[in-house]
Amino acid sequence: MTSSSPLTPQERARRIKLLIFDVDGVLTDGGIWLFPVPAPASGPADEPARFWNHETGEPAAPMASQGAASSQSAVEAKGFSAHDGTGISLAKLAGIKCAIITRRISETVALRARDLRIEYVYMGQAYKMQAVREMMAKENLTLEEIAYVGDDVIDLPVMRLCGLAIAVKNSREQVIRESHYVTPHEGGKGAVRDAIEYVLREQGKLEQAIEDYIRSRSQDLAT
Repeated sequence: MTSSSPLTPQERARRIKLLIFDVDGVLTDGGIWLFPVPAPASGPADEPARFWNHETGEPAAPMASQGAASSQSAVEAKGFSAHDGTGISLAKLAGIKCAIITRRISETVALRARDLRIEYVYMGQAYKMQAVREMMAKENLTLEEIAYVGDDVIDLPVMRLCGLAIAVKNSREQVIRESHYVTPHEGGKGAVRDAIEYVLREQGKLEQAIEDYIRSRSQDLAT
């Protein structure tokens, strides 16, 4: 009996129903800007991990933080790519859901995710497979139907198990070696858009998603 050939990256992309993104180094260029502010008079030393529920528009019941560090005396700011934001809109138009899993806790990320109407956002996750398993149960998905976009070794446990592992151009070498696809652009500079367009192109949905996006924006201008 002969063994079956491994799936090509293109074949893997055709199965994807959920795209998961790391934040620092993927949705951003990896820079973290901390602006000091007066510490509050009282409050918990550590915030729980955030899971944003898009259906209700509010944070859902918090998950236990897995070793994440957050500061009560600084505001964290990040820069995002507008091209990536458009890419997430294209994915949604094509019927593919998007999620964020990150080790850090940041109100900036929550704000960006809310602006883009991203379905799932998990923060404070040192062990990212816990969040992946929860989303699989909620969406009735298999690992083969999930793509993960990462850049560093903390992403490898998920990348090794999911159906399509995507590394951004500026990833660590270990991550690039274990990925199925590497984006032409770096994190924070269109890498997420690259990943989304790759999946949609292989599924034959990219051109229609672009047309739907243009049509929806044309309707906005007409009203």
